[in-house]
Amino acid sequence: MRMRKKKHAGERIMACAEYLYDFDKINNISNEKPVHLEIGCGMGDFICSMAQKFPEIDFVAVEKISSVIVVAIEKAKSYNLPNVRFVVTDAEKLADHFPENYIDVIYLNFSDPWHKRYQQNKRLTSPVFLDIYKKFIKRDAKIIMKTDNINLFDYSVKTLPLYNFEVVKKTHDLYSSEFFDSDKNVQTEYEKKFAAQNIPICFLSAIYLQDIR
Repeated sequence: MRMRKKKHAGERIMACAEYLYDFDKINNISNEKPVHLEIGCGMGDFICSMAQKFPEIDFVAVEKISSVIVVAIEKAKSYNLPNVRFVVTDAEKLADHFPENYIDVIYLNFSDPWHKRYQQNKRLTSPVFLDIYKKFIKRDAKIIMKTDNINLFDYSVKTLPLYNFEVVKKTHDLYSSEFFDSDKNVQTEYEKKFAAQNIPICFLSAIYLQDIR
């Protein structure tokens, strides 16, 4: 689904500058609070709901398209959320923004499946991106993924263990699985749409088993 460009997106983002990510401001030096990262936050329903539900966690949301992320940032500001910040960047550049041993959980919600074989390196669970994540995630960090695309899901289930991520939970139908908890589950914009249409949602949780150097 193509998002229409938002007028004055850059100006609107800067009007919410306090919600732009700054390592020195989002977390204290001792790094006592866990930090969770959503890559591809869309219009912010998920990340804002998570920040409301879990005030003891700091959240960072990434989106490369200004016309999309401006809606999420304005939403966070309207809710006066103190524990969520945003980065306007491409996922390939994430290691430039975060220090080593920093992120506890990565959320990949309904990421672009990049259907064609020659596009597979663009998938957010491809070896290219898994190596990027390893530069800033903690030992035992988690990747939590939701998608409606079975091909992307099966690809991820196969690829993650090859790069030291143990898949500990997986299902092709989250809402009918033992892993579904309606009280804890937070829906994205796409998830609400798919759930209303009874489209199965694939889910996995994987733990990083730190590389042995």
